Formats: sequence, structure tokens, C-alpha cells
Amino acid sequence: MYVPTTLAQPAGALAPAGIVSTVPPIGSPVSSAMSVHSAELNVLDGHQATVSGTLRPGLAGRVVTLQALENHRWRTVARARTRSAGRFLLRYLPHRTGTERVRLRFAGDLFDRGANRRLGWLNVYRLAEASWYGGGGSMACGGSLTSSTMGVANKTLPCGTLVTLRYEGRSVRVPVVDRGPYVAGREFDLTQATKQALGFGDTGEVWSSR
Repeated sequence: MYVPTTLAQPAGALAPAGIVSTVPPIGSPVSSAMSVHSAELNVLDGHQATVSGTLRPGLAGRVVTLQALENHRWRTVARARTRSAGRFLLRYLPHRTGTERVRLRFAGDLFDRGANRRLGWLNVYRLAEASWYGGGGSMACGGSLTSSTMGVANKTLPCGTLVTLRYEGRSVRVPVVDRGPYVAGREFDLTQATKQALGFGDTGEVWSSR
């Protein structure tokens, strides 16, 4: 008499009807993220901007880039490969003064998803001699000077030009409102309100950018 033989099935080879396996496919990309430990984004012309951080979860040997926004497109200005535990240090030497938006980017690969991290603004300054002035009276660019007027006097910049000034960790962005100073070697006269906002003294050097 013939008896049918039942072939043994490997454990787990068959799932009960209606049950979908929850085991992720091999090689499924892992989510990644970036944390920033320190960022020096206010620098003098000729000095490096630096950003240090970690690509999580502890991804070593990956390329992280620093990108700047230019003409509505992100361009890479520096890159570094992550070390143990995903740590990285990016260095960038700007070629001109000014202000631009910057971000970190990891493009991702077969094993890890990409990630972006906005950093804000990179400000590149130059040194400028400055003094301050107060009192009342009319200003060359229109209006009257008061103790609350925020702005600077400059001999050549068009009225209304916005100037970013930095002094001992404080920054302001103010317009050109007047003409001056007329002392040799000085580039800006700060209004009383601008002087106070910066914690500036009577004369000295400020960091300047446009």
C-alpha cells in the first residue's frame, strides 16, 4: 500500500494565512541625524570658520559637507570624513566678506539615509576704525538724529546701505543714516543708540560686513 510522504518544511518558512512578516529587509537604510557641538560662524576675513559635531548613530567613515546658499542653490564649500563614533570637524576659509546661509549635509548611502542641518548665517567681517557721535540736528540722509536713532555715518556708502557691525560678541545690522566721520583713518561714526547696543567705547576697531 502506498503511503504519501510529507516533506519537512524549514522552521519559519511558512507563515499562517493573513500574517505579514514584520522583519525588515536586509540592507534597509538606517535613519541618520547630525548634532552640532560647536560652530564658529563669525570670523574675520582671512580666518577659518569651523563646525564640529556628530553624525548619528555613530556613523564613522562617512562624508559630511558644509554648504552655502548662493543664487537659490546650495554649493559645497568644505567636506570632512567622520571619525570614530561619527565625530567630524569642518573647516572653511571664506574668500570674501559678507553674509550667507549655511547648512550641514550628509548625502546618505546604501546603508544610511541622508540628513541636513541648518546652521544659520556665516558672517565674514573686516576690521574698521570707528568712533561715535550724539546730539541732535538733521542727518544727511534725512530725518533728525536722536538718542534712539540706530545707524552709522559713512563718507561714501549710499544712504540706507545696511551694515553689520560686531564688537566683543555683540552684533547689530544698521543703515547708513549720515555722512562722516571726518577724522583721518576712521570709517564709521556710530550713533549713540548703536554705540550702546554694541557696548562700544569712544573710539576703536569694530568688525564690519555688508
